[in-house]
Amino acid sequence: MPSIPDVIFYILVFLSVYVQVFFFVTFLENRKKIITRNEKVKLASYPEVTIAVPSFNEENTIEKTVWSLLRLNYPKDKLKIFLIDDGSTDNTWKIISKFASHSNINIFHKENGGKFTALNLALENLKTDFFGCLDADSFVDSESLVRIMSYFEKDSLTMAVAPSVTVNNPKNIIQNAQKAEYSMGVYFKKMLGFLGAINVTPGPLTIFRRKVFDDLGPYRHGHNTEDMEIAYRMQKNNYKIEHCNDAYVYTNTPATTRKLYKQRLRWVYGFINNTIDYRDVVFRKKYGNFALFTLPMGIISILSVGYLFGRIVYNLGDFLYSKIMEFQLIGLDFQTEKLILDPFFINTRSFIFLIVLIYLLIIFAIIFGRKMTKEKNIFSLNILYFFPVFSLLAPFWLLKAIYNTIVRRKPAWR
Repeated sequence: MPSIPDVIFYILVFLSVYVQVFFFVTFLENRKKIITRNEKVKLASYPEVTIAVPSFNEENTIEKTVWSLLRLNYPKDKLKIFLIDDGSTDNTWKIISKFASHSNINIFHKENGGKFTALNLALENLKTDFFGCLDADSFVDSESLVRIMSYFEKDSLTMAVAPSVTVNNPKNIIQNAQKAEYSMGVYFKKMLGFLGAINVTPGPLTIFRRKVFDDLGPYRHGHNTEDMEIAYRMQKNNYKIEHCNDAYVYTNTPATTRKLYKQRLRWVYGFINNTIDYRDVVFRKKYGNFALFTLPMGIISILSVGYLFGRIVYNLGDFLYSKIMEFQLIGLDFQTEKLILDPFFINTRSFIFLIVLIYLLIIFAIIFGRKMTKEKNIFSLNILYFFPVFSLLAPFWLLKAIYNTIVRRKPAWR
């Protein structure tokens, strides 16, 4: 009879397989709807759009970010750009000021209050029917905005459209591992879009109808994840969020283990605490797949990683303890038994195949995500970097986020 820890393990493995298979089935049902446009998109009309660029100490990237907006294939008289310096202590304001002469750019300077306060300053000055944000470390493809706006033109019920975000110019193993992760994220975001279950409207170029903020109010702190909180609020009010897979945004990502850890700690902490704030939504049928799938899926993922990591640590400790006791009793023994490979002794329990299935479906997600973002090489070493990097590091920021939630300690932004 299996022990309680084994039963828990089997349940978590089954749920993890269920999540990946659910995504795959969603893909099979909707694959013909996934269209990547190579030609320029023309709209019946071009609504005015305001894009805010909040920045804090972004002197190294802000200029390139702004120029990428100015090169968008969108009528210049229909595109308004707000550059907001949130109390930077470097040369960000000096660089922003260079763009003051552009007729479609407004610049703002304020005391540091966090990204959500900078975005709310933009909303206070908003005069267009559409509004979006672009992080100051991200750069847009010239066709990205017009492709996003085509989703609004197609469906008047669409209230927000998120782009495909990928890693800009990865230079080391940490960034290449994130490259694979972001490709997987593009695939998952598209599937969640089909399910009506997107839980984050990311800072890099998500576009909203102004009605969202008129009806639901401005951005909130959202535990330093305001882009997640506004998506939760939209889902709770049954506002439709879409994903435009062929609108590309390239973002700079953490280049060191320490910076990646701090970023992901903030993200996971934000997920846990926003989910707690919106706990009345979870498993409520009227909130659709967001409540029945996305949030439970996230909770299961955190529990699975935390439990499996704890079990590995326990087993390792138990193994080392037994070896220490063995050494104390009989001393060192350098004799080795002859290794015999016999298929009879291969572990063929079903959960091994389930784990292999999980990995195969993850690899499929990464590969198809790369295809959707038109990567030159569908198969890449990024995939090989992804598994060891995130397998080793993810448990630490997940467990730390849980601990911070319990003791009510807020993680730093940077």
